[in-house]
Amino acid sequence: MTSTLYRHGVVHSSADPFAEALLVVDGVVAWVGADDTADGMVASADVVVDLEGRLLAPAFVDAHAHVLETGLALDGVDLSAAGGVRDLAGALAAVAAAARTLPPGVPVLGTGWDEGAWPEGRPPTAAELDAAAGGRPVYLARVDVHSAVVSTALAAASGADRLPGWEPSGRVRLAAHVAARTHARAVTPGRRAELVGRALALLAARGVVAVHEHGAPSIDTREGLAGLLAATADPASGLPLVVGYRGELCADEAAAREVLAAVPGLTGLGGDLNVDGSLGSRTAALREPYADLPPDAADRHGTLALTPEAVAAHLVATTRAGVQAGFHVIGDAGADAVLAGMRLAAAEVGAPALARWGTRLEHAEMVDAATLAGLLPLGARFSVQPAFDAAWGGPTGMYAARLGADRAAGLNPLAAMAEAGAPLAFGSDSPVTPVDPWGGVAAALRHRTPASRMSARAAFRAHTRGGWRAAGLDGDGSGELRVGCPAHLAVWDVEALAVQSAPGRFSSWSTDARAGTPLLPDLSEGAPAPVCRRTVRAGRVLFDTLG
Repeated sequence: MTSTLYRHGVVHSSADPFAEALLVVDGVVAWVGADDTADGMVASADVVVDLEGRLLAPAFVDAHAHVLETGLALDGVDLSAAGGVRDLAGALAAVAAAARTLPPGVPVLGTGWDEGAWPEGRPPTAAELDAAAGGRPVYLARVDVHSAVVSTALAAASGADRLPGWEPSGRVRLAAHVAARTHARAVTPGRRAELVGRALALLAARGVVAVHEHGAPSIDTREGLAGLLAATADPASGLPLVVGYRGELCADEAAAREVLAAVPGLTGLGGDLNVDGSLGSRTAALREPYADLPPDAADRHGTLALTPEAVAAHLVATTRAGVQAGFHVIGDAGADAVLAGMRLAAAEVGAPALARWGTRLEHAEMVDAATLAGLLPLGARFSVQPAFDAAWGGPTGMYAARLGADRAAGLNPLAAMAEAGAPLAFGSDSPVTPVDPWGGVAAALRHRTPASRMSARAAFRAHTRGGWRAAGLDGDGSGELRVGCPAHLAVWDVEALAVQSAPGRFSSWSTDARAGTPLLPDLSEGAPAPVCRRTVRAGRVLFDTLG
């Protein structure tokens, strides 16, 4: 038996909002309470950690991320700071430098460009990439990773230039993008291990104890996902837990069972199983056309990748196979297709059987009140990314450019979801937005549409316990710091603590817990961000700068 006593801090526990100390025994929370009681436990504890006033709280769960892609982004060229094609010259020089250091045939990778605010209004072209990289294969993903620009060499090697979605400029979408992305992400086992190791280390350093990996054939192989699940299953690995989802469409129960057998340890068949695409790449399926496309443009309503019948068949297959299902859906027409498919599936297997597994909807940015009311009785769970609103919301953001300000104001209706009782889990979609859990909580608190703002407490819960719940892994109390719960926790340096709520919607924050509400960091605009000092999974330290 081993024990660690944390004391002289602020413990975020709904079991005791005044707690200052916590005892972990064999990976489980054994006691939560006051320092005067903790003083009597010092002699019997194997390790005593003086928190020195720091916050000890449930560790975060990132409910939607891509581990290998995050590693590739860390290893590639960051294009997020580029302000235009001309400004991209520096990044293209980095592309050229990377090309000279890579083995022949290995693609140069970059991610994060966003042409929305660029004066040219366009990404770089294949010709510009060819010149920068000396003819080497280059893949540069748009920030949403639903389209990219590729060099001539990569287009030819991947076959993207012969598929729907190919443009002579080097821009790839739809099937052409899938081919280019798959080719660009082919890595050796040794490099895979290095890349996923970097990504998991980053997650741990951000206070994340579990991450939901959303794989698909264009993102990673079955073998790669299976290896990731096996490597992180035991807390003794010293790594964050990877909860596995595989986005492969299943027409029947046999197909579902075949995937489950091929990838042992899967939690669900879904995640990045795309009903539609993204707003930034204009592939999200919409009821009304994109506002920034001319009347004669093709695909003015985006692209619906799955019909309601295909959604229903997948749900019937997964329900009969006894596994959770899920879908990537962003546009309102995409949400309509999911709801219609769930109703068809419920008619075949029964609504209680369907609801039992909790169909996950990833992103769900344009779910309106009527659609939400239809989805909830069928067991829908919502995995959302508040950082999307922070990045692209508001009257002058990308959403408004694509949809018009009025339609854009209804996106990511977090408060409406929470108030309707929708199960919510927060994630980053890394590398689309950075791994920054407190930033996600703050984005929900400061949503650009005031009516969609959530309280900090509700947002924090969605980013901790909500992640365990979304995957059906909350039965042991994970996400709480209560006696008997797994010791999944993180220690933070914070400037101030507060009982805080959404500005403009509820009461302002106070600096005490007299109302019986556990304290959280001050997340008001301009406040210093919390800094992670230790991350612990079931008592095992994953990241530590406390010493």
